[in-house]
Amino acid sequence: MTNPWIQRWREGRIGFHRTTPHPALEHYWPTLQVPPAGKVLVPLCGKSMDMRWLADVGHPVLGVEFAPEAIEQFMAERRQDVLRYRQTGFDIARQGSIELWQGDFFHLHIRQVVEVEAFYDRASLIALPPPTRQRYAFHLAQLVPPGARGLLISMTRRNESAGPPYSVSPDEVEELFSPNFRLTYLQQSPPDERGFIESVWGLERRGPAA
Repeated sequence: MTNPWIQRWREGRIGFHRTTPHPALEHYWPTLQVPPAGKVLVPLCGKSMDMRWLADVGHPVLGVEFAPEAIEQFMAERRQDVLRYRQTGFDIARQGSIELWQGDFFHLHIRQVVEVEAFYDRASLIALPPPTRQRYAFHLAQLVPPGARGLLISMTRRNESAGPPYSVSPDEVEELFSPNFRLTYLQQSPPDERGFIESVWGLERRGPAA
């Protein structure tokens, strides 16, 4: 059975894609006080323009994406040389300070992200069905070091059973991430024309218990 997101990329059904950086990223990222040149992990990154914004403010970016179509489209949007190489389980395309790793996010190993100091999730959690979201939250916690900070943009909508993208309530976000992260609820948007309500969270990876 074809992954539903792969099918969407192949058919060009990517209404979730923004052609400009997300306003919440521009507004809240500076408040996280991520080290100026800290490397940012972007899971399930698609061809998000948010990665361009992060790179433009000085962050190296490591995006992980399963759909090769998304990576090729991202690279084609800027006239700049692309370096290609392989890591275990991943085909990597690098353009400037942005690396896009094509493969399964759940196969990403901590040894491959040792330089990561922050993370950004605009459409990763909501791309996953309920059984996979707990696995995602746990895996993200294993990949980022204590003290790492990030921004999470989740979404709810009236028809909670439909997806992807899936509706993820604030209560579920708390349940998924609070065991390993400190959470700060930053903002909730009014419903858009499709009934989507976005919630913005600041996260910080907890350290070992004293």
